[in-house]
Order: sequence, then structure tokens, then C-alpha cells
Amino acid sequence: MIAIIVVLNMWAAKLKIAYPILLVVGGLVISFIPGLPRVKIDPNLIFFIFLPPLLFEAAWAISVKEMKKWWRIIGSFAFLVVFFTALSVALVTNYYIPGFTIALGFLLGGIVSPPDAVSTGAIMKFVKIPKSTSAILEGESLLNDASSLIIFRFGLVAVGTGQFIWQEAATSFLWMVIGGAGIGLLLGWIFVEAHKRLPTDATSDIALTLIEPYFMYWIAEQLHSSGVMAVVSGGLFMSARRLIFLNSTSRIMGYSVWESFVFILNGIVFLIIGLELPEIVDGLRSNGIPLGTAIGYGVLVTGILVVARIISSYAAMIATLIFRPGVAPRASSNRVRFTMPLVLGWTGMRGVVSLAAALAIPVTMENHQPFPHRNLILFITFVVILLTLLVQGLTLPYIIKRISFFNDIITEENEALTRQKMKQGLKQHVYEVLKAKYENELQGHAGIERILKQWEERSKASDDSWMNEKTKLIFVELLESQRTYLTELNKDPKIDEEIIRQQLYQIDLEEERLKII
Repeated sequence: MIAIIVVLNMWAAKLKIAYPILLVVGGLVISFIPGLPRVKIDPNLIFFIFLPPLLFEAAWAISVKEMKKWWRIIGSFAFLVVFFTALSVALVTNYYIPGFTIALGFLLGGIVSPPDAVSTGAIMKFVKIPKSTSAILEGESLLNDASSLIIFRFGLVAVGTGQFIWQEAATSFLWMVIGGAGIGLLLGWIFVEAHKRLPTDATSDIALTLIEPYFMYWIAEQLHSSGVMAVVSGGLFMSARRLIFLNSTSRIMGYSVWESFVFILNGIVFLIIGLELPEIVDGLRSNGIPLGTAIGYGVLVTGILVVARIISSYAAMIATLIFRPGVAPRASSNRVRFTMPLVLGWTGMRGVVSLAAALAIPVTMENHQPFPHRNLILFITFVVILLTLLVQGLTLPYIIKRISFFNDIITEENEALTRQKMKQGLKQHVYEVLKAKYENELQGHAGIERILKQWEERSKASDDSWMNEKTKLIFVELLESQRTYLTELNKDPKIDEEIIRQQLYQIDLEEERLKII
């Protein structure tokens, strides 16, 4: 399976399309190969195996500063829009699908309502969009996983018990959100302190980060709270403190390990649903549901999702313009302003979280009766993911380029100019630190003079004989000083955090180079 994932990823790079699109198609093709073994995974383990690391990595990749900046629209999309989408799916499916109750509709709505962060991010690599739009999409895809899975859990309870008490559900919802976030923050703080106080090296640091999201998820679930909220909040807490408890070696090695780990997990989930598809189709036929009818239901639900998201995007924009016009994303014309929600609404590709949720539906209920319409829900979920990835995923880059939508967006600050200012500020900062602390040693010290005179070209120097222990210590001190400078610079809301992170990564690489001189 991993070999297939790697091949499909290479093929996607050659075709210049997002790899989740080929993965879901590959899973579909694999399902038609005769004689393949059918993979069986305990539904109770699906969430625990796949969700914690995927959410943890996403929390480390996102900009907390941008989430704070756009928290209103991110919050509305992550909670209100998810609930509105799930409600729309519940009402329509209850009306059109025979035997489909409101509870089953909410269950299906909770499964298919969250857009996928991986799919969206992979597709966005091929188009240029404003940082504000990218931050909104990333923040939304991170938080809506939590809200949708809470709806999913309530849907399971309602289907299993046949009743739904709103007062208990509201109280439980608050505990799951607030309690889950609190548990994640507490465990995140404990893990940060453990990394700081224990004599860990890069290998053990990375090993610990691989198990920490599982601890957050499991402990929160044991306390009947939201494991997803715990992982997201704990991941955001630890991400914001990565410079405090991880050294440069741990950060560089950890980035590569996690990127490969998450890539494999995503690919495996897509292929698993492909391997299970024949059994799902057989289950549909045994329940007397024609394949064509099931496909029609999948198309219907996909249409509901697209329309609900576009309606929600326009409602969010209008509400922002009325109540908070000062925080609305700036645009050069009304045409651009009123086209933004349409494009934002077209970005709702579904993916791994929906697949994992669908696979997590138990085969039987507590009374040992088969779970109603399980195979149909799984099949509809697969159709939704396939259609949103193929239709929206393939057309979104073309739409953005075709209508030149983002060419007229007024940006906060030109990215190239920001980089230039940041690097100039860094050089000036280094020079001032050297003058202040080592002014008496500058004259006649070849190492320090070279640091000062050839700061930009230092990595190209082939002769490292000048780098004695004294110079190396000063150099490391200057690198740490640069990190402090960039951390303070990142507090400026106009500076893109991604640029800061790229520069911090370069500093980490420079420190690693020093260690082998």
C-alpha cells in the first residue's frame, strides 16, 4: 500500500495535480482488482489510529497568529457552518432516502460536513491566494474536525438509543469543547515541561512527539470529553513554544519525520476505503439498494454540501460587513468582494476525517442489531469525497486563474518587501549585538570580523579553520539572538508568520552546520 501511495504521489507531481485526488481515484481502481484481501479494522480503533497524529501535525503547521486575527470567521465556519450543513443534510436525506431518520441524517451530516485540510492545502500549492484566505481555510479545517465529530458522536447516540435530549446534549457539548480544550492545554504544558527538564536528545524528542497526541486523545476520551479538541488545543500550545523545548536538531529532524508519517497515514486511509468498497457494495445489494440509486444519493448529498457552504460564505460576509466592517478582508472592488465567498464556498473538498468517521461507524449496535444503513452511509461518504476532490479540486485552480480573482486583492504587505525588511533588520540586529558585547574583541579577531563582514556569505566559506571554539560560541549566541528578534517581530500583525518560520528554519540549519565544523 505504501509503495502504491509513493507511486501515485510521484505521478501527481508529474501531472501537477493534488495527490489526494489520485489517492482517492487509486483507491477506487484498487477496489476492482479481483482476489485482493479485504482489510478489516476495528471501527473503534479508526479514530484512535489516524486522527491524533493528523490533527497534531495540522496544529503545528498552522499560524496561531493568523487564527487569532481571523477568529470570528474561522469560528463561524468551524461551528455554525458545520451545524448548518449537518442540519441541511439531515433534513434532505430524511425526506428523500427511504428509512433514513433525522438521527441518521445528522450522523451522515457530521461525517461529510468538515472540509479536509490536507486536500485543501495540496490544491492550494498550485494557485496563489491571499494569506488571509489561506489562514481562514487552514484554521477552519482544523477546528471543524472537532465540531463535526462531536455531531457525529451525538448522532451515534441518537441512532443507538432512539432518543435525543437537547438539554443533555447541550451540556455534553460544552464539556466536550471546553473540557477537551482544557485537557489538551494541561497535557501540552506537561509535555513541554517534560521535554525541557528531561535529558532528551533529538531522537527521543521526536519519539515523544509521536506518542503525545495519542495521550491527549486517549485521556480526553476517558474523561468523556473531545479527544479531537484536546489534540488541537494541545498541539497549538506546543507549536507556539517549539523554540523553547526543542533544539535545532529536533526541529529539523522532526519536520521530516512528521511530514513522511502524515503523508503515509493519509494515503493508507484512502486506500483502505478502496479495499472495503466491494464489501460496501455487496452490503448495499443485500439491503436491496441498487448501485445507481446509491450513487444518486451521493450526488444529492454532495450538492447539498456545496450549496450550504456557498450560502454560509455569503451569510458570513454579509454579517461581517454589517456588524464588523473593520475586520472584513479588504478588496479593490465590489466585484472582488462579492466573488470571494463563491470561491471560498468552492474550496470544501472532503477527505481523510470524513473517511475515518464513516469507517468508525460500528457494524452492530449495543442490542446486537445491525447498524442501520451503515453501508449506504459509507458509500455516500466515498461518493462525496470522490466528487468534491475531482470536481472542485480539479476546477478550483482553473477558476482562480481564469477569472484572475486574486490579482486585484489588496495585500497587507508585499511578501518580497517583507523578506527584505526582515533580513535587513536581522543584519542590523546582529551588528548591534556584536558591537555591544564584543567591541573590544572585534579588532584583530579574524573569526568575529568575518562574521560581521561576510554575514550573508558565511555558509559559502570553504575554509573553516577560522571557526575556533570561542567564535563558535559567539556564533551560536548570535543565532539565538536572531530567534529572539524574529519572535518579537512575529508579534507584528502585518508580518506573515510563514516568512518568520522559514527564516527560523534557516537559522536552525545554520546551527546544525556549526555543529559539524
